[in-house]
Amino acid sequence: MGKVEEFEQLRSLLFSIAYRILGSVGEAEDAVQEAWLRYDATATVPDSAKAFLSATVTRISIDVLRSARVRREQYVGPWFPEPLLSDPYEDPARAAELADSVSMAALLLLERLSPLERAVFVLREVFGFEYDEIAAAVGRAEPACRQLLVRARRHMQAGRPRFEADRRERRELATRFFDALRDGDVGGLQQLLAADVQLVGDGGGKAPNLSRTVVGADRVARVLAAYYPVLIQVGVTWEPHEVNGQPGAILRDRAGAVVSTMVLEVLDGRVQSVRSVNNPEKLAHLGPVADAWDVSRQVREARRANADRG
Repeated sequence: MGKVEEFEQLRSLLFSIAYRILGSVGEAEDAVQEAWLRYDATATVPDSAKAFLSATVTRISIDVLRSARVRREQYVGPWFPEPLLSDPYEDPARAAELADSVSMAALLLLERLSPLERAVFVLREVFGFEYDEIAAAVGRAEPACRQLLVRARRHMQAGRPRFEADRRERRELATRFFDALRDGDVGGLQQLLAADVQLVGDGGGKAPNLSRTVVGADRVARVLAAYYPVLIQVGVTWEPHEVNGQPGAILRDRAGAVVSTMVLEVLDGRVQSVRSVNNPEKLAHLGPVADAWDVSRQVREARRANADRG
């Protein structure tokens, strides 16, 4: 098997490693491409293409994450990972770890770790790499990698998210949520929201957030019920879609361009959080991106028109 074929067989694994370390689809794709260039340039054939490429993409991702940390500290408003609609890598033996690790809540917990802790945690806990492979990937001795993992586990377990295991129940709740949202049904929304639910948007200063952080079932229900029916009025539609392994939706303007994504985090039969990503720079991998400022302007005009008629 040639280098190209070996690389293509491993591409999905490499992307999945890089995305979990970086929280960015675009940066993960760039890291995978750089790993290929380095692999293609090697004069000698490695004993294991998987070991070589996994180590290479991990080191690249660690370097990118270190520089990204500065940008994230200066980020305007809440920072969320770029939405991932589907994880290209599948491993039935590690399905639970893969699913849990790609949720927005888990990726935000990973942000608490140092780049080395994050890489070690991802390689060991998510993908089941052996310590010698991890040590080669991060450039540390095996005992040091074990210590990094201990610290990473401690941070992660302190706030580890728990979600409904039954995907069918989550989908049914999401269907009821979006039906109530479409109808502006405050009471219907309240019944589906946890008492301490949070509504949070990531616009990065490059798009209007649907709201500032709002907490509490009554307040969140009223904000959602006041805003989303007006979005429908100006031609915005949403298509149900899993986002980062959780029930959610992609919102599009009347031309089909992406306005934002929304993801629901569900536990004990209630929505614990509603997260939206509106920053156009984080949506470009999903297709043409809408002018969110123009959509916001249309919403304001529609509200004024509704008030005048009322």
